[in-house]
Parts: sequence; structure tokens; C-alpha cells
Amino acid sequence: MNTLIPSIDLIKEIELSEIDYMKDRMLAIQGRANNLEGIEIQQFGNATCFYSKTMPWSTFNTVKGLTNNDLEHMDAIIDFYRQRDRKVQVEVIPSVVDQHFLQCLTDLGLYASGFHSSLITEPQEKKNPSDHIEIRELEEDQFELYATIHCRGTGMSDDGIPYVAQNNQVLYRRPGWKFHIAYVNDIPAAVSVLFIKNQKASLTFAATLPQFRNQGIHQQLLNRRITEALNQECNLVVGQCSFLSQSHRNMEHVGMKLGYIRSAWTER
Repeated sequence: MNTLIPSIDLIKEIELSEIDYMKDRMLAIQGRANNLEGIEIQQFGNATCFYSKTMPWSTFNTVKGLTNNDLEHMDAIIDFYRQRDRKVQVEVIPSVVDQHFLQCLTDLGLYASGFHSSLITEPQEKKNPSDHIEIRELEEDQFELYATIHCRGTGMSDDGIPYVAQNNQVLYRRPGWKFHIAYVNDIPAAVSVLFIKNQKASLTFAATLPQFRNQGIHQQLLNRRITEALNQECNLVVGQCSFLSQSHRNMEHVGMKLGYIRSAWTER
């Protein structure tokens, strides 16, 4: 049973779990020979700015951790991205900023461009009875397979497979990271990623091949990671998804509940 009650302290813990896994992922990619992806991480007050030269997606180019106290840093944050030919995107979570802060974002030329959900649960034992679905930990020599499912499950081109493989393989032996792969009748069908730090478990990614959807595989991957969080003595599990997406519904189905909806603000 999920007994977590949202509070300002809990909201900060949820956001910190997202910052922790994103920072660790980016640092691992940055640490590859010659920093091929052009990763930079810059701190301005409470705000953490993530940037990648070769990966233009908002996931890798965003600002997390902003509070009311960080308005004085906004000009420097905007300049940081403009100097790197990126439009600034900041993430805003409820309770840590006020109306004045949001008005200032508008005055600076940013607009509310989207919303994203963070769901939470307490770690607990989850059973996955199934005769045809088996979940295993990913082996170190399976990252091309992982990347293939990652790309095809998210609609990316197969051209991205070697890059996704390399940028995830660097996490394999890094503390806190665990990869799973789901098989349907011994056929690889879906993958998921878990990151644990400071007794907080982040469900950082999951993807299912289109031909294997609607079989409950994602729910089983969620349950496997929630159980793993219990085994690792975590006190919080956090997952992110688009509001009312199938991932959102699956998280609710396995007992997770909404922690907050954050908004993204993007430079015009």
C-alpha cells in the first residue's frame, strides 16, 4: 500500500532523485574518451544546467532545481545556453517558486511549453506471475540488443543504436545503475533502467518493442524495479512520464501515485 503523503519536503526529495540520476548519467557520458558528446554541467545557485553538444533533445539540455532564490542567476543561465547555440529550457516544480518567479520567466522571454508527471511509491514486494514473460538482468555484452530495443521502442532511427549502446554501457559498472530486459517466450521484448542513490530509487527509462505492447510487460518491469528498491533498502521510488500517457497509467496500475506535475519553460 502506498502511504506517502505529498509535502514540500517530499517534493524536494522527488526532484533531487531526478537531479541525481541525470547528473550521474551525464558525468558517465562525459567521462568517455574525449567527451565525444560534448557534455557540460554547470551550477548556478540551486539550479543545475545540463548540456550536450551532440544530443540536442531537451532531456540532455535542461535546467533542474530552480527556486525563488535563483532569479538572480537567470540571465547567466540564459547566456550559458545561448553561447552553446541552445534555447534555454527550465523545469519548474510546484511549491518552490511563486507567481512573481513565473512572471519573471515570462518577462525573460520564456513560455510554458509542456508538462511532465513524477509518480511515487514506497518500495514493496511485487509479484509478477506469468508463464510467458521473464525478466532478467542485462548482461554486459547485451548493450547492442538493449540499444536496439531502446531505439525501436521509442521511435528512434536505427542509426542511433551504436550511440545509445555506448552511452548506456558506461553506466553498467557504475554504482547505483541496473538494467533489465524482458523476454516474451524467450524473445527480447522490452528493457528498463533503475538508478539508486541515497535510498531513493529512480525508474529512469523503459521501452517496449511495438509488437509486444499491451501484454503487461511494462507493468512487470515496474514491479521488478520496485521490488529491487525494497531489496536495496530504499525509502522512495520515483518515476517520470508524460501526463496520462500509457506509462502514467501503468504506474498508477501498479500502485504508484502522483507526486507532482512539473512544467517546462522554453525560450521563445
